[in-house]
This record gives sequence, C-alpha cells and structure tokens, in this order.
Amino acid sequence: MDEAPARRPGAAPLLIACALGIERLALRTGDRGGAPGDMTVLRTGMGPENAERAIGRALGTEPLRAAAVLATGFCAGLAPGMHPGDLVVAEETRDAHGSTPCDGAGLLVEELARALPGRTVHTGPLTGSDHVVRGTERGALLATGAIAVDMESAATLRGAVRAGRRPVAAVRVVVDAPQHELVRIGTVRGGISAFRVLRAVLPAFFEWHRSSLLPWR
Repeated sequence: MDEAPARRPGAAPLLIACALGIERLALRTGDRGGAPGDMTVLRTGMGPENAERAIGRALGTEPLRAAAVLATGFCAGLAPGMHPGDLVVAEETRDAHGSTPCDGAGLLVEELARALPGRTVHTGPLTGSDHVVRGTERGALLATGAIAVDMESAATLRGAVRAGRRPVAAVRVVVDAPQHELVRIGTVRGGISAFRVLRAVLPAFFEWHRSSLLPWR
C-alpha cells in the first residue's frame, strides 16, 4: 500500500483499490494532475477474499477510516461489441452475497469521456466471480444483466460499506471481451491497450473524489 500523505483537516481521503501489481504500476505512473493530497493506492491481491480482507484492514486504520473508496483495474467485458481498452463504470457491483449501489456513476462517465476522448464508456452492473471467466460462462453472466465481470470489485465495495457509510464506486478497463479473449496481460495488444487506458483515468477519479466531499445521499 502506498503511504498516504498528511490528511487535510475535515477532508475524507481517497482510497483506490486494485488487485494486481501491473494495475498498481499503471496507477502509480499515470497522470496525477490535480491529485488530492490524501490519496492512497492499495493493492489488495487477487480474488474476492483477499480484496475484502485488505479493504477492511486498510479502513480500520485512522488515516483511512472515513475514506471514499474506488475499486479499479482490469475486467472482462460480457457484451458483444466490447473491445480491449473500453471503460466500464459500475452502477452497482454484485455477487453471490448481494449488491452494492455505486455513487456518482454519471459524473465518472462524464469525466472519463473528458480524460479519454474517443474511448467507449459502458455503464451498468458489474458482477463478481471467484475465478477467471471464459467462453460460454460469459453468456450466462450477460443474461443476468451484467455488462462486465471481475474478481474483486464487489468484495471491495461490500467490505468498504460494511466498515462505515462512505461514497463508493468501481471503474474497470476491459482487457478482454467475447471476441478478444486475453491470453496473458501485457503480452497481447488488448493487455497493453488496457494498461495505457488505466494510466489515464486518475484525473476522472480525482474529480469524483472532489464531488464526494460535498454533501451526498
């Protein structure tokens, strides 16, 4: 976990959670223009259990106890026509344990379109899985109404709201899709494209965070 700078009095910090080292690298080397002074990037490790455990532990520390939480990283697109490098803004995250509504999805869509002109942004439910989804399983998940799947977002946001009332959101970058299944991140064009997109999302996250500091809900 990156060390958080000194917190501004009265301002809730921003905690950005991702699972993989390559995702954390993209976020750490991305555009930090307009970054708040109180941002932390947390690498949770892969899978829902690791994500829920890591977020609970992080939010149990005083500097982050009131943090707004944004889950991010790569995902698998479920809908036909999705391509590597597309963005997914969750309206809710869901898994076998239930669903968590996301805050400020509309603002995130607008800010991502501004930060990444020309990139397609999809909105809808983001579903969770405890394994990498392949082949026909995509169709079964699409039939539930979900537009994308990943292993950590639902568990991350569930753990975040369980630890206290706070704004939460999830933004993912499509790294593979029904017609573009990924073999290994970073070795094919889809993985490289998704990495570059993830490096460019931070300004949109910062605007979401600034909005979350205003009265909400």
